[in-house]
Amino acid sequence: MSSKVSNNDYEIVVGLEVHAELNTVTKAYCSCKNSFGLEVNSQICPICTALPGALPTLNEKVVEYAIKMGHALNCKINNVTKQDRKNYFYPDLPKAYQISQFDIPLCEHGYLDVLLDDGEEKRIGVTRIHIEEDAGKLLHDEAFSGSLVDFNRSSVPLIEIVSEPDIRSSKEAKAYLETIKSILKYLNISDAKMQEGSIRCDVNVSVRKKRQKEFGTRCEMKNVNSFSAAMRAIDYEANRQIEVIENGGVINQETRRWDDVKGISIAMRSKEDAQDYRYFPEPDLGTIVVDKTFIQKLKDEIPELPHIKQKRYIKELGIPQVDAALLVENLDKSRLFDECMDIGGCSAKNVSNWILGDVSKVMNDLNKSIYDTNVTAEKLVEIITLIEKGEISTSAGKTVFEEILSSDKAVSQIVDEKGLKQISDSGVIEQIVKDVLSENEKSINDYKNGKTNALGFLVGQCMKRSKGKANPALAKELILKYIEQ
Repeated sequence: MSSKVSNNDYEIVVGLEVHAELNTVTKAYCSCKNSFGLEVNSQICPICTALPGALPTLNEKVVEYAIKMGHALNCKINNVTKQDRKNYFYPDLPKAYQISQFDIPLCEHGYLDVLLDDGEEKRIGVTRIHIEEDAGKLLHDEAFSGSLVDFNRSSVPLIEIVSEPDIRSSKEAKAYLETIKSILKYLNISDAKMQEGSIRCDVNVSVRKKRQKEFGTRCEMKNVNSFSAAMRAIDYEANRQIEVIENGGVINQETRRWDDVKGISIAMRSKEDAQDYRYFPEPDLGTIVVDKTFIQKLKDEIPELPHIKQKRYIKELGIPQVDAALLVENLDKSRLFDECMDIGGCSAKNVSNWILGDVSKVMNDLNKSIYDTNVTAEKLVEIITLIEKGEISTSAGKTVFEEILSSDKAVSQIVDEKGLKQISDSGVIEQIVKDVLSENEKSINDYKNGKTNALGFLVGQCMKRSKGKANPALAKELILKYIEQ
């Protein structure tokens, strides 16, 4: 089946449920360590394994982190709320219920403005954000029959972020998911690592004829383990539903499992409604009451968020959208960029190019933050400024950058010690140009006959003769002056 929606008579309607594990030190309702990758069943206790008589105690950080996300997504924060039991049976759910929130979520009625690839902005409503606990994890392996259960993840705190059905394409869904992920990381409330299951999403898809007001019957897809998989799942499911409708069939409300290897969704069960979970207030936990001044304090702590920062880079600093997105996706890169801009004196685009180029390469090669080296915003700005003024060449700037990674030396000291100062004396360069032209008559004729790359060769010869110190722009200008006179 095509990966793109094949019938233009229909409109896709998508809603997303994002589950994000919070990076609290301990679990949601007990003091067990909240950490990924530890030995199987090593972080469990009577509370998170639901032994008789064990009583939960709410981790206050869970509420705090959820409120921060609520502020980031422009939600109304309910300062008086409660927790509820969501009843269902599954082998990795030891209680046979999940502590969640039903009719009074902690955060509701919000929105998120996302920037699409074409530069357009799309507002997507956020229905609610509620807190709940994660289930354990089933382990399947050919080495043993049946399945085993690891309860380390049981009672790990989650927030569930439920969007309004405002998404109209798989590309919009991807932009929304990427923005949610980056916000979680900026707030430092989740590591948002999909490969470790700390951010997951369920996808609700329906289709309707264009200009039709009523929504179609939706199907929910589980087991979506990457944003690109979410895009494939949305397009596949939309095409499947359109095909069923066009052939006279009826869409059933159901839960389906997405198989990304095969590129298909498979029916699992009829979709549950709220009454199927038999929600009722959690009797072992009291009402959650959050002081309004504390709610405001948390709001005041929210940093400039990535999607807002990205728009500022584009509109105020003229950074291309793709580059702005790359800058804000990493906290260290955007922090370094902002520090350089605060110092000033050089082009925002040049700073961006350096950070996305040489700085990023160092971070990737060393697998560490740029702040773990001796590079500072002040030194980087000084290098870029020297290049812009023509005092050193770009290649010399790279030499200085490599040196300051592990050296406490000043930029000017390195330039002097290595003799990197660029020759900008027109008289000196003019003599170099004359010498090069006298030895390369063929290249001069090639240029005059339309072979423009001959000009680059001549400039290169000037740089070689000057041992890389000649100002290339001035050399080029003088070469053209003599060739074209």
